[in-house]
Amino acid sequence: MASTGSTKSHAVFLPFPSQGHINPMMQLAKLLHSRGFHITFVNSEYNHRRFIRSRGEEAIKGLPDFRFETIPDGLPPSDSDATQSIPAVCHSQRTCLAPFLELLSKLNSSPESPPVTCIVYDGIMNFGTKAAQVIRVPYVVLWTSSPVSLLGYLQYKELIQRGIVPFKDEDYLSDGTLEMPIDIPGMPIMRLKDIPSFIRTTDPNDIMLNFIMEASQECLKSSIILNTFDEFDKEVLRVLADKSPNVYAIGPLASLSRNINTPGIQHDRLYSSLWKEDTSCIEWLNTKEPNSVVYVNYGSITVMSNHHLKEFAWGLANSKYPFLWIVRPDVVIGESAVLPEEFTEEIKGRGFITSWCPQQQVLSHPAIGLFLTHCGWNSLLEAVTEGVPLICWPFFADQQTNCRYSCTTWGIAMEINPDVKRNDVETLVREMMEGDNGKMKRKKAMKWKTKAEAAVSTGGYSLINFDRMIKETLRHG
Repeated sequence: MASTGSTKSHAVFLPFPSQGHINPMMQLAKLLHSRGFHITFVNSEYNHRRFIRSRGEEAIKGLPDFRFETIPDGLPPSDSDATQSIPAVCHSQRTCLAPFLELLSKLNSSPESPPVTCIVYDGIMNFGTKAAQVIRVPYVVLWTSSPVSLLGYLQYKELIQRGIVPFKDEDYLSDGTLEMPIDIPGMPIMRLKDIPSFIRTTDPNDIMLNFIMEASQECLKSSIILNTFDEFDKEVLRVLADKSPNVYAIGPLASLSRNINTPGIQHDRLYSSLWKEDTSCIEWLNTKEPNSVVYVNYGSITVMSNHHLKEFAWGLANSKYPFLWIVRPDVVIGESAVLPEEFTEEIKGRGFITSWCPQQQVLSHPAIGLFLTHCGWNSLLEAVTEGVPLICWPFFADQQTNCRYSCTTWGIAMEINPDVKRNDVETLVREMMEGDNGKMKRKKAMKWKTKAEAAVSTGGYSLINFDRMIKETLRHG
């Protein structure tokens, strides 16, 4: 049960303010809401304005017992429509505890909501722990990236102690240093280049290196929710369970939140997309043959040079397969993304380009045969739940780790060279769509889809773990 006696449980959600973190937090919030919790979902003021721009005032209306609130993020005011600098947001967190405590005090004195009974915070929003301790309520961490990345981040301290990180000079990028094998229990066949990318620095005071090292170590003191399912990350979960008091694998969260469909709850009124979604691409997909379309999306943060954008463009065009390509306005570093006129002519009728889309709906469409992705954790899990194989072009953070696992342990992907060339794009697309290797990856992807479905179905481990987590961690009274 979500509550005892006459007092309803009230969970306050604190996501890190970027799209890839907000999505799984919203999915978990909907799940707890369906179990009878009153929810307060706390966005940054900056993202609150973005929600209104993308969806109108409707986006932040919520429901009578699912409300949206805001706190400042400590950065200078801005009305841009792009993900903020991740290091800047992490650095400014030191200013967030006081306004968050003010909000909690306001919620506790409001006649419109029950008192706060627990806090669910993103694993890299460290001040969530302090706030919960101040108001004396239980708390739980949602690690929104992959479990393998958490284990990777936990190696940072040892890599620094061994004198490997930070690197002595920039030569490490080209002299083969990153190819060095590294032995991590529960993570076989890893190289330095597969460890989450914030180790790639020569600065001992690097913000992200130190911030993520501290945040990941801090997580071990808490109960941790992981957005995965038992079979997918079996070895890693075993290692993490030895390091943390309670580890709950309750994913894929997107699937689980869709499966728990409580009559009368209008969850479709709760939005998490910071960009306006173009749904006309679904109508375009409806005109295509099954498994014939390549879907290309680099997520909400990845940026590239104009040169790489053009190489992707011509590689996709030369493959001759139809493709749906998401090109964010801010995807090119320091300038607007502009594709050559001759490219637009070349792909007429078989290329659909837009700035954002409802990704889960796209990946579940029968026309999609392949996903070219940055390998962010949400994107990877969504592909797994739909049985779609991948071409990976990882950018930063956990994406290199996810890519390594996708290509080896899970066997559902092939990786493209970081310095992307159009011939590589064309060759890999053709291999994955029609080659023997691609057929094997597709078969493996379909097997994982079946296992993911079982995990979130009645009697599945993810559903059992979810209810166990509520009982052991968040129940009050």
